[in-house]
Amino acid sequence: MTATFMDEVNVTYLTLDGYVEMNKYRYLYFTIILIVYILIICSNATIVYLIWIHKNLHEPMYIFIAALLFNCVLYSTTVYPKLLIDFLSEKQIIKYSSCIFQLFLFYSVGEFLLLATMAFDRYVSICKPLRYPIIMRKTTVKLLLVVAWFLPACHIGGEAILIAEAKICNLNLNGIFCNNAIFTLQCVRSTTLTIFGIFTLINISILPMLFTVFTYANILVISYKSSKTFRKKAAETCVPHLLVLISFSYLCTYEVVIARIESGLPKTTRFIMTLQLFLYPPLFNPFIYGLKMKEIFKHLKRMFSIKKLG
Repeated sequence: MTATFMDEVNVTYLTLDGYVEMNKYRYLYFTIILIVYILIICSNATIVYLIWIHKNLHEPMYIFIAALLFNCVLYSTTVYPKLLIDFLSEKQIIKYSSCIFQLFLFYSVGEFLLLATMAFDRYVSICKPLRYPIIMRKTTVKLLLVVAWFLPACHIGGEAILIAEAKICNLNLNGIFCNNAIFTLQCVRSTTLTIFGIFTLINISILPMLFTVFTYANILVISYKSSKTFRKKAAETCVPHLLVLISFSYLCTYEVVIARIESGLPKTTRFIMTLQLFLYPPLFNPFIYGLKMKEIFKHLKRMFSIKKLG
C-alpha cells in the first residue's frame, strides 16, 4: 500500500493551459469535435475499404493513398479521444509520461515520407512509364511503406527518450495536446536534444519535402513538353497529392516554428491554430482523393448509388 501511494505521489501531472472559455463552451467544443472525429473515421475508413475490396485499385498509387488515409485515422486517434475527455473534465491535465507517449504517437505518423513515396510513384509512372512495372513491384511498394512508417518512429522514439530524461521546471503546457510545446517546460534546453531534433526534422520532414518538390518539378517539365491529353492525365493524379502536400506543409511549418517558442500570440489565436493541426488533414484528405481520383469516385458512386448528372 505504501509503495503504491508513493508511486502515485511521484507521478508528474501537466496542466494543459491552451483551452479557451471552457466553462462557457465545453459542451459545444465536445459536440463539434465528436462529430468531426466520427466523420474522420468514417470517411477515411470508407476510402480504405474501397481500395481494399476492389482489385482494380490494388495498384501502388491507390495502396499509398490507403496508407495515407490509414495514417489520418491513427493521427486523429492520438489526439481526439483525449480532447473529448478534457472538454468534459473540470481540470485539463495529463501525466508527463502519457504526454511524452502522445507526442511519440503524434509525430511517428510520418506523412512527409509517405507523401514523398507517393511523389516517387507518380514520377516513375509519368516520366518513366515503360519501366514502371519493373520499378514499382510489390516488393518495392512494401519496402517503401515500411520505411515511411518505421523510420519516423525510430527517430521520434529516440527523441522521446531524451525528452523523458530532461528535467522540467514548468508544469503548465501552453497547448491542448502534447506537441513540440513540451520543450518549453524544460529547465535548460538540452544541446543533445536540440541537435537530435534538428537531425530528425531534416530526415523525416525537410529532405522528403525537398525530394517531393524535385519530383513534381520534373513531372511539370515533362508535362509541359507533352500533349494536352498527357498533361490532363498527369494533373488528375498529381493535383490531389499536391493539395495534400501544400496544406500539410503549411500546418507543419506553423507547428514547428510557433509551438516550440514562447510567442506573443493571443491565447484564442493559438487555440484556433492548434485545432487546425489535426483538423484539416484527416478531415479533408479523404474528400480530396474521393472526389479527385476518378476510379475511387466511381466506386464511391456505386456504393452510395449516386447517379451521374445529365
